[in-house]
Amino acid sequence: MNDMKAMARPFLTLYAMALVIAILARIGLAVAGGTGVLAFDYISASGVPILDVICSILTGSAFVAFLFAAGLALVVSTAGAVLYGVLAARGDGRPRPATAFLWGWATALAAVVCLVVVVLGILSAVQVGSMSSKLPGLPVIVLGVIVFAAFLGTLLGAASMVVCACVARARAGHSLAAALIVACAACGAVVMVLTVGTFSALNVAAVSLPALGGWVAADLIVNVVLLFGAAALIRKQEGAPVPKASAPVQPKAALS
Repeated sequence: MNDMKAMARPFLTLYAMALVIAILARIGLAVAGGTGVLAFDYISASGVPILDVICSILTGSAFVAFLFAAGLALVVSTAGAVLYGVLAARGDGRPRPATAFLWGWATALAAVVCLVVVVLGILSAVQVGSMSSKLPGLPVIVLGVIVFAAFLGTLLGAASMVVCACVARARAGHSLAAALIVACAACGAVVMVLTVGTFSALNVAAVSLPALGGWVAADLIVNVVLLFGAAALIRKQEGAPVPKASAPVQPKAALS
């Protein structure tokens, strides 16, 4: 029973963060559905080529397999940000924007590779051949994956630095659980708005490159601002004196 009590706060924090993300996702889906960005009844929808293609391929067991592949990619991405925070808290490396971005890039690349490996296994040879005939050569595809991973790397790097900033606040005497939940809500709301906006420019019959480019640029700018903003907060917290009423938070305690 004592072990259950000791583990209760970290688990309740995890559940609270998950609920915050679920609520933000529900809000984003409601906005996307109400504005016509998404058409949940894709059979009766028109002018949504991306959804038409995905929904026509992902049926039955293929759909279940794709859910696993997407879940694997999300787990790898989330674990990368958490692992960066743990390593920084243990003193295995100082949290810096450059290393956060590079490991975020590597994590995103690993997640995309895992996604591709599984997805290729759920498509028939005919589907793979049809897609291959419409895609550019392998070198171009590899380069595109690397560039796309670098784009996602800014987001994962920002998430990593935000985790480290929450740990830094905990060491300065603040609640780690509250910091993580607030950061999840604030940063999650921003990411939700940008995701809906970016998808609204992408999921149309005729893609407007200026509109899509504007949203992508906004994504990158916000990610970089969060990345360096979290780094500035870490430096500020490291320079702040620890309150006399509380002892310095050790790395293991901070992560609990």
